[in-house]
Amino acid sequence: MTQHPTAEERRPANDGPKAAARNRAALIAAAREIYAEHGLGAPLSGIARRAGVGQGVLYRHFPDRAAVANAVLEENVREVEQAAAASGATLSGVLGVLTWHLTESAAFIGLLHADRTGGRADGVHAHASALSERVARSLRGHLTGGHRLGGSDDLMLAVAMVSGAVTGPTREERERRALAAWRLLGVKVGAVRPFAG
Repeated sequence: MTQHPTAEERRPANDGPKAAARNRAALIAAAREIYAEHGLGAPLSGIARRAGVGQGVLYRHFPDRAAVANAVLEENVREVEQAAAASGATLSGVLGVLTWHLTESAAFIGLLHADRTGGRADGVHAHASALSERVARSLRGHLTGGHRLGGSDDLMLAVAMVSGAVTGPTREERERRALAAWRLLGVKVGAVRPFAG
């Protein structure tokens, strides 16, 4: 006698593209968390586990480690760019968004230092320099004449200095240290939060 599964035992219907988009978003969110905790060298298996998908699903969306990292870092940079392009945006407001990303992600800090790493040729670092330049352009667009960070490299040097201060076991401690570093540089920073569209 053949037993047919009950409604509760049947597998859910394949959602096709909806599931794919949902899985990709879950993988990026999981990667952001894992990278915040462990940096860009974190194992991909941990990302798949945290997202609640198999490694095959991860590799369907991201063929290698560089693709995962680039997707996460691209999102960080896009939020900074959106904050910079928002109506009424100010340098202090954009720095608040940037500082939030610094306190949330060791990987994002690594991105901002990518152009100084000297010689790493993997896909993550090759792309990171271009992303770092996009952050710099977004910030430079809000510098007023005579601003203390208006020198040719002063702005990104200040960002690098602040990112070096972003240490500590909790996000709150990292934020406290980042804000102290900005204050020591004499730079006003707005609310430290993600860009809220």
